[in-house]
Amino acid sequence: MGSLIQVCLGATRTFSIPVLNAALVRELLRGEYLDKTENVLLIGNPGIGKTHLVCALAFSACPQGRNVCFYTAMDLVAQLVECREEKRLQRLHKQLQRLHLLVIDELGYVPFSKAGAELLFEVISRAYEHHSLMLTTNLAFEEWTEIFGSERLTGALLDRLTHRCHILEANGESYRLRQARKRSHWKPPSRQDSKQQ
Repeated sequence: MGSLIQVCLGATRTFSIPVLNAALVRELLRGEYLDKTENVLLIGNPGIGKTHLVCALAFSACPQGRNVCFYTAMDLVAQLVECREEKRLQRLHKQLQRLHLLVIDELGYVPFSKAGAELLFEVISRAYEHHSLMLTTNLAFEEWTEIFGSERLTGALLDRLTHRCHILEANGESYRLRQARKRSHWKPPSRQDSKQQ
């Protein structure tokens, strides 16, 4: 059974997120994984707060003197492709190498082109044992080939990413759906209602 963890974003907003290992989240907030260049992977359904949690973890690293950068997967790939076309890719790689933590959000929502997948693989490969990565995804590992297009590339990427990695699984109902139901006072049909139809 999962537990809820309260994640504070700024001084005014707190979110409850269903996670299976709340103790690990508290440990990650201390930032020791960054000293060991360990990665963090959040896997779960859309709308459960994965982005909120990685933002809280990334924000907690900043006062510890860490260089942190946040991208959605699509934005990072678009920037990599643009930099390659404009012959600025090495400069971007140097900027990313100066980080302690690179956060890549929403991996798996949209498949990458072959070039995009290869460029993202290069970022993850360069980060391996150099700096930490934090990724969110809604896909199980066996589905990653769908977004990267190649079993060999996906296997090599997962090998590097998961070698020293904390994996958090968080599943539950979308908070957006819950809020919409509250606003509209919608209730799921009861079993008795469905039997009458």
